[in-house]
Amino acid sequence: MTSLEKPNGGNRSAAGAAAETAHISRPADVADSPERVGSGAGERVARFLQRQGAPILLALVVLVASFAFPGFATFDNVASILFQASGLGIIAVGMTLVIISGGIDLSVGSVYALGGVLAAWASRYGVLPAFAVPLAVCGLIGLVQGTFIGRFGMPPFIVTLAGLLGARGLALALTDEGKTVYKVGWNDTFAQLGHGKVFGIYLPVYFMVAVFVVGWIYLQRTKSGQALFAVGGSESASTLMGLPVARIKITSYLICGLLAGLAGALNAAYTISGVPTQGVGWELDAIASVVIGGTLLVGGAGSLIGTLAGVLLLKVILNVINQIGTLNTSVQMVVSGAFLAVVVVVQALLTRAQNLRDG
Repeated sequence: MTSLEKPNGGNRSAAGAAAETAHISRPADVADSPERVGSGAGERVARFLQRQGAPILLALVVLVASFAFPGFATFDNVASILFQASGLGIIAVGMTLVIISGGIDLSVGSVYALGGVLAAWASRYGVLPAFAVPLAVCGLIGLVQGTFIGRFGMPPFIVTLAGLLGARGLALALTDEGKTVYKVGWNDTFAQLGHGKVFGIYLPVYFMVAVFVVGWIYLQRTKSGQALFAVGGSESASTLMGLPVARIKITSYLICGLLAGLAGALNAAYTISGVPTQGVGWELDAIASVVIGGTLLVGGAGSLIGTLAGVLLLKVILNVINQIGTLNTSVQMVVSGAFLAVVVVVQALLTRAQNLRDG
């Protein structure tokens, strides 16, 4: 059994392991005191709220909206919500991995746009190049960013901000500042991947589900996924444990770039074009979805189930605003910002309370 595995199968970071060791070394009268027992129950409640708050809130919003708006719970409306969430959901999976590792990626919106442009351009050569070209280029961008961050210790904010500008500039350069728009044929197999439906659900939704399933398996059932939690929890402790910290960080940014390129390619298949102005602000939406889903911005804790709930929650709120009909869609940005602010404050309070109990 490795140092990253627990008998009960749960996740823990290196910092968490150190905390457990410290707890064991305490005198018996302190460890077994009523205050410690009470704080353990409180800690479990805090962790439950942190991890399951977004799914619970999503369920409540859906329940209320279903009773308040007759058109909300229809099959067509639910299918529409899922489709609108598909692109952001795919990107949010990569963002979750990066944030769990203790980083951030501001380039995903621009990489998403670049992936769409490259996919539309390459679709003339067939469906395989339409996916291979954007995945290769966007994956390379993620790899380069991860190398600068993981190998050379540069700040993620600065590196990915440069990536944001560079990827957007490359997309604009390939389209002559947007004057040239690459088109995808309506009857092409690639276009059908964006417009095709199975059981009334657009195919990009199935791509999103597959990405979440693979991502969940990666995080929960592989040593590399478990190592992300350790690195995010304490990079110095992870180094002492012998973990390849640089490689783990590089991998997370590589995956993030690949998924942003995949989402861009699917968007090009749906819109049958590659537009360089797509994805503006999507990096903020992805970060908001991940944080609302319970992933800590400081790293070391998070889940893809929470991220999926966060993505759907943002899209459900937008749909509810559209159901009302009298509110401008800009209200959705205000509501999303308010949710994000509340979640960050709650996370900070929960983390502080846990630290005080551990102390």
